[in-house]
Amino acid sequence: MAEKKNAAKELKEKLFLQRKNGYHRLSDKEIAASDKFAEKYKSFLDKAKTEREAAIEAIKTAEAAGFVEYKKGMKLKAGDKIYRNNRGKAVLLAVIGKAPIEEGVRLCAAHIDSPRLDLKQNPLYEDNELALFKTHYYGGIKKYQWTTIPLALHGVIVKADGTTVTVAIGEDESDPVFCVTDLLPHLATEQMTRTATKLIRGEDLNLLIGSRPFKDDEASESVKLAIMNILFEKYGITEADFISSELEAVPAFKAKDVGFDRSMIGGYGHDDRCCSYPALMATVDCKKPKHTVVTVLTDKEETGSDGNTGLCSAYLKYFIADIAEDLGSNGRDVLSASECLSADVNAAFDPTYPDVNERNNCAYVNKGVCITKYTGARGKSGTSDASAEFAGRIRRLMDSKNVIWQTGELGKVDAGGGGTVAAYIANLNVDTIDMGVPVLSMHAPYEIISKIDLYSAYRAFTVFMAD
Repeated sequence: MAEKKNAAKELKEKLFLQRKNGYHRLSDKEIAASDKFAEKYKSFLDKAKTEREAAIEAIKTAEAAGFVEYKKGMKLKAGDKIYRNNRGKAVLLAVIGKAPIEEGVRLCAAHIDSPRLDLKQNPLYEDNELALFKTHYYGGIKKYQWTTIPLALHGVIVKADGTTVTVAIGEDESDPVFCVTDLLPHLATEQMTRTATKLIRGEDLNLLIGSRPFKDDEASESVKLAIMNILFEKYGITEADFISSELEAVPAFKAKDVGFDRSMIGGYGHDDRCCSYPALMATVDCKKPKHTVVTVLTDKEETGSDGNTGLCSAYLKYFIADIAEDLGSNGRDVLSASECLSADVNAAFDPTYPDVNERNNCAYVNKGVCITKYTGARGKSGTSDASAEFAGRIRRLMDSKNVIWQTGELGKVDAGGGGTVAAYIANLNVDTIDMGVPVLSMHAPYEIISKIDLYSAYRAFTVFMAD
């Protein structure tokens, strides 16, 4: 009997899809490496809470590693490291490979924007001697999650004279923070009868910013005046300058270890910085690859990738075309021969809410980077749906380098779904597949990921770039 049991066990290991916990597969040395990588990632997460800040940090990191700003017409050679800054909100990086660029590039695409509250163009008002900012939420959020938490204000203001002021308030211990208020339970009887989507309405997401009136008792809107006076003294701005500003309210939390075992990271903006940071670091660590490596850290994914800093724009195509021309080729041929990992997150299985997932086809915490063949909603709407051939190639590559990976999709059929930038790159005739980190509480102000899943993403991107 024992022999039959052992034979069955061996056959199962041979024939069944293995979904083992990564901690049972990694050595102590690899676990220590993942913990070390996580510490650097947490620092990045705290510094890069907006797409502008993420772009700044990416460029700083790249320049420290020898990358130089790309100018069209540069004489490029194997090993050169270049970057292009697209309007301060998106960054393209490339490492020139040894092979002719006609063989295509190894492309990684991740986004650096995250759900948040944006200030409206004319945001400041006073109501019953309280000063508030009106906001318009950015990306898909559960609006009730953004009430009664400390929020920081980040962004830029372009003044009437054309000068730019950078704003970051709420991150230092000595800084004030801001907040969206909510009703106390005692008075919320009517509110609690609403559906969750209307529990907090979009126009209720008003940021409380002050209550102390200006000293002149005769002035109307004296609290608003006092706030505006503070802003004028600190930044030299007037109310009209808000029209040419981009100010974002983001959680004031710091990234922290989660759990007694410190195996997870909690923080704001894991979607998609837990993929953009590994993609950035894999590019920075790339040394004289065979094929040219291109990594794009893009903006506007959370709102559909439109605009000139989103991947519906032509800026990625133009960048590759410029490089190709400098190397004696053309962009169309290069793109047609290229391969892409769309580095975006997937939803991690949450045992508290199991019904939205189909357990054989969802991602799990600690089981590695998730390969997502298709995204989209319901009837695969809005997905590129990677071919079996390309999925097979990526699977073989990951296995050959002992990268811990799993597969998954974003919820049950008809339960919902979502999209990534994969379709926009695939539309350029590029073989593309999604690969990223599973996330708990995705799109919440405080998301959670596994440290070894984060490190598996870094390893996966590194392996792909080196192939």
